[in-house]
Amino acid sequence: MRQETDINERLIDAVEIGSQQEIHTLMQDLHAADIANLLESIPPEQRRIVWSAINSDLMGEVLTEVSDGVREGLVEDMDHDSLVTAVGSLDIDDIADLIPDLPDDVIADVLFAVDKAARESLHAVLSYPEDTAGGLMNVDTVTVRENIPLAVVLRYLRLRGELPEYTDKLFVVGRDGGLKGILFLSTLLTSDASERVGKLMDNDPIVLNVMQVDEEVAAAFERYNLISAPVVDDDQRLLGRITIDDVVDVIRQEADHTVMVRAGLSEEEDIFAPVVRSARSRALWLGVNLITAVVASWVIGRFEHTIEKLVALAVLMPIIASMGGNAGTQTLTVIIRGLGLGTITYGNAWRVLRKELLVGGMNGIIWAIAVAVIATIWYRDIALGLIIAVAMIINLCVAALAGVALPFLFQRMRIDPALASGVALTTVTDVIGFLSVLGLAALFLV
Repeated sequence: MRQETDINERLIDAVEIGSQQEIHTLMQDLHAADIANLLESIPPEQRRIVWSAINSDLMGEVLTEVSDGVREGLVEDMDHDSLVTAVGSLDIDDIADLIPDLPDDVIADVLFAVDKAARESLHAVLSYPEDTAGGLMNVDTVTVRENIPLAVVLRYLRLRGELPEYTDKLFVVGRDGGLKGILFLSTLLTSDASERVGKLMDNDPIVLNVMQVDEEVAAAFERYNLISAPVVDDDQRLLGRITIDDVVDVIRQEADHTVMVRAGLSEEEDIFAPVVRSARSRALWLGVNLITAVVASWVIGRFEHTIEKLVALAVLMPIIASMGGNAGTQTLTVIIRGLGLGTITYGNAWRVLRKELLVGGMNGIIWAIAVAVIATIWYRDIALGLIIAVAMIINLCVAALAGVALPFLFQRMRIDPALASGVALTTVTDVIGFLSVLGLAALFLV
């Protein structure tokens, strides 16, 4: 990390003084992912200078590594022939990832440039949504038959010359292309060469259906510690394989999405995007927050006379809303994570809800006592302390209920729970917090 920071600083210095030789030297030994990270950390005008110094045979790999926002600018700066050459040199799955961001004429020339087998493979991958196993898979599988001895398999591999990246297993298929099992390379290399594949293969491997969503694919790789996995159709015919490098990208994208979406931002936005575009992309979410704030303020406005008679309420009620928001966020985080991992489902939702309500009630009682003591000592009013305590219990219980219910509700509505739940939860806890404090005060104190 320190070395990367030093290179970044040296690169910026080289760009500022216009030293193309220094820029080219710094780029020469860097991995494509490191170059992508450097490009994302510098402004567009410096990015263009660095991009022009990168070896043409590395440009395609860099394009697959940078974020969508940065890639858009780099693609615009490349001429047609350079872009076709850069993309055409990539693996099929990487080309498939870039296709949506390329101009139509470039796509046509890339398809024309690759050989027939690669073109058919690319069409096969592109026929599936990009967020499914089919969209992630690569068709570069190595297959064998179950009735041949290991000696024949070893001879075949030597004649082949090289294996696809991240090959840890061979796929055993029948004459119809149906997957029968897998043969680990470790088994192949350590077993008697006279043994037959069918005797040593794993007859019950972990397989992925071509239409499984990418989150389920990532969960399977995590759960079973996979390096690669076969992708099959509904008839169990082998279509391709997914490798760990593609899954790591999915996991990283999901993590970035979870962090950014709570603020209504895109994880693919260029950090140096134009001010107007960034402001426009954030304006909608600020508008939504304004509406929720107005709702909470409207509730307060309904109790103006109560607040005028007992000013202490204006001081204490933000405590109730804040505690409810914090408690609700804790529950919300647990539920969204559980939904993502598949550990929380509609089948166990009621048990989870009951547990979270009990947690909310217990914490409500504990902190209700604390805030009641504080309010009583502060304003020398036991009744006020009791009102604040009851409001605290109500709001923490409602926060727990909302923290569980909202993600399920938005998921049922086909809205990303991570995107919408946070704002909705804040509105609920603010409104209920203010309403419980002011309502109880209006009934018993004023």
